[in-house]
Amino acid sequence: VLFYMDAPGKREELHDMARRIAAVGYLVVLPNLYYRRVRDYELPARDEANMNIMFEHMRSLSNGMIVQDTQAMLDYVDSQPAADKTRIGAVGYCMSGPFVIAAAAHHPRLRCVASIYGANLITDRDDSPHKMLDRVKCETYLACAEIDKWAPPETVATLESALKAAKVNYRLEWYPGAHHGFAFPLRAGIYDKPSAERHWVRLFDLFRRNLQQ
Repeated sequence: VLFYMDAPGKREELHDMARRIAAVGYLVVLPNLYYRRVRDYELPARDEANMNIMFEHMRSLSNGMIVQDTQAMLDYVDSQPAADKTRIGAVGYCMSGPFVIAAAAHHPRLRCVASIYGANLITDRDDSPHKMLDRVKCETYLACAEIDKWAPPETVATLESALKAAKVNYRLEWYPGAHHGFAFPLRAGIYDKPSAERHWVRLFDLFRRNLQQ
């Protein structure tokens, strides 16, 4: 399972989530996607100055870069004797929601992907995720928070229309009352345990269908 981080960086909270996936038998790859700029990064505090730095890191990435990084991740998986190289899935949170779609579009080895409250799923750029859905051939799951300025209802509606037009095998679900970031246990005031646990059920079901057969 390729685990694509959210904007605040690769931190122990994400390591714990990766361990939860690994605990049921998957090999999990969780890279620092900001490696081109910093060796390690974790948002130290949610004040204006630190958030600005985080957004600079986030804006430095592109779907094209992540497609390249995904190839490096796949190469790493291929080097691991314990990994089943034929059964690979991916999950991305927040800024990485579109990254897993780009990865699926360019790497048909991926059997399934999950975008959890993905941001920037519809843009006016040539590499907007909704413009490459015709190349996505794997099962795709999208979890959408009801309260999410990064993916408001009109954006999700446009995305779903594109999913249908491209005939993607997808499931898109709303999480009523949940905020963007609801799956992260340490996100004070945002974490919603019922929604988080629902997302885990959906994620493991997705992996079971596509990676255990």
